[in-house]
Amino acid sequence: MKCYLFVALASILSLLAGIALCCGYSEPTASTDTKAKALIVDQLSNIWPNEGFISEVTKELEDYGFDVYVYQGKDISVKFYRELPENGYKLIIFRAHSGVLKRAGGTYLFTDEAYSKTKYGLEQLTGQMLEVTITEDYPTVFAVNSRFIQNSINGEFQDAVIIMMGCSTTYMTDMAEAFAQKGASVYVGWCASVVLDYVDEATPSLITNLCTEDMTLEKALNQTMAEVGPDPDYHAYLKYHPASAGNKTLDELIR
Repeated sequence: MKCYLFVALASILSLLAGIALCCGYSEPTASTDTKAKALIVDQLSNIWPNEGFISEVTKELEDYGFDVYVYQGKDISVKFYRELPENGYKLIIFRAHSGVLKRAGGTYLFTDEAYSKTKYGLEQLTGQMLEVTITEDYPTVFAVNSRFIQNSINGEFQDAVIIMMGCSTTYMTDMAEAFAQKGASVYVGWCASVVLDYVDEATPSLITNLCTEDMTLEKALNQTMAEVGPDPDYHAYLKYHPASAGNKTLDELIR
């Protein structure tokens, strides 16, 4: 009897030790360890909301296998842009106002943070941002340029795919090159001004094509332009940088 009690006690102690080990360490699941993250930056939501667009693109990306995050309106600040690389997003869609500002000689990406002369003194003095107007009846906001991306964001993008929905984001190469230098695998944008209604239609088509198995980036862009055509007012079409990304699929681009 004493022998049986000893064996039973030893078994219980062994089981408890196993439980203690499990409580002290848990193996990460495949979903938290390997599932890629995608981000939709909706800087335009306060002025031109389009929840149908957000829902459509989110579903497409989730079906592909992404965890999708959406930030909108006042969340889109200078600080938000500065910290973007820290979160490990593999695909970032910017539904954000942008443009080539001739007075500043470069491509600018708009925030939704009200402009102030007393904020970000170093960045303003070194020409990394300036005051811009979205509409006449909306407060002026900060906009950042390629020098800000190169010099003031924290860390590097980890082979992220960058999709810029705003105007003229590939008219010049400065912003595309800045994102590439900071670790993006590819930068996609429009070569001229675009109408928002058109872009809200074209971008889901682009995402669907990108998420199609075995479709390369170049084929996805060509297919999108065949489906929706160039911008009806400004004749803008999609371009990407660097050229070497064209023969890669989405899966290859985000590895």
